[in-house]
Amino acid sequence: MRSTPIAYLFWCFGLIGVCGIQRFYTGRYWTGALWLLTLGLLGIGQIIDLFLIPGMVREANLERRVDYLEARRG
Repeated sequence: MRSTPIAYLFWCFGLIGVCGIQRFYTGRYWTGALWLLTLGLLGIGQIIDLFLIPGMVREANLERRVDYLEARRG
C-alpha cells in the first residue's frame, strides 16, 4: 500500500532539486522522468502535484488491489 505522507515526503525532495520522485512512487514512471529532467516542469508541475498527490496515491492503491484480486481469481 502506498502512503500519502510518504508521497508528500518525496514531494519535498523537489525543494532541493530532485523532482518527480513522488510520481515514481505512485507508479507514474513517464511523468516522473519528465519531472526529474525538467525540474518539475520548472516548478509549476511540483506545485500542481501538491494538490494531486492524494488522488495519485488513492489510484495507485486501487490499481494494486485490482491486480491482487485478479491474480487471486485467475
